[in-house]
Amino acid sequence: MEEITFYDIPGKTEEGKAWSPNTWTARFALNLKGLKYKTEWVEYPDIDAVCRQLGAPASGLKSDGITPHYTLPVIHDPNTGKVIADSTTIAEYLDVTYPTAGARLFPENTGVLQAAFRDAFITTCFRVLYPVVVFATCKHLNPRSYEYFKRTREESLGKLEEVVPEGTEKGEGKWKELEEGMTKVAKWFEAGGDKPFVGGDLPIYADTQVASKLIWARTVLGKDSKEWVRIRAMDGGRWEKFLKDWEQWSQVV
Repeated sequence: MEEITFYDIPGKTEEGKAWSPNTWTARFALNLKGLKYKTEWVEYPDIDAVCRQLGAPASGLKSDGITPHYTLPVIHDPNTGKVIADSTTIAEYLDVTYPTAGARLFPENTGVLQAAFRDAFITTCFRVLYPVVVFATCKHLNPRSYEYFKRTREESLGKLEEVVPEGTEKGEGKWKELEEGMTKVAKWFEAGGDKPFVGGDLPIYADTQVASKLIWARTVLGKDSKEWVRIRAMDGGRWEKFLKDWEQWSQVV
């Protein structure tokens, strides 16, 4: 089997080179399937050109409603000739194309429930985690990507450093929302008993949604930052343990 090529966005440090929550979802899928792959790193301003060259599908349209908008992750599978974009679509493709490799990401009859979990998690946690982490994300990027990310995000959010201002009522309100959201998700996990994952003893696609957002926060905030210390302490340290349980599938190649 030939190596799959996986396209990702680099951070500015070697240890934190893989950081994006969307691309981590697809990377986790590749690692869970145990498939051979290599990473091609693409800075934000180059994503359009690389995706067009590959023939990758656009993820939507830009604000003008006409111009295609391209995002990562993308994979190119030389074994089938397919170019696949979008983390969920990539996970589905890998599970269908390589059903006997590694773990099943979508065990039989779980697709609907996993889609519901993903949407509920995004609404409950990612929606409130994003403003907490967005400024740190910008600072984690290489210069060309930093400029692109800052400019495009500030078009909708305003100054990134003011989205969750430290030591203010507004900032603490965002943190309270995040804590409440994570506690709600913790209760979902508790419904599964003492199993570490939504999938039980082994992760499934739904678990990648949670792990990718947590590893993003830890990477861009920094393991020793007071912000990450605050997140990892939530729900009795559940989320730090959850990431530890993911270590065997967290390799970056």
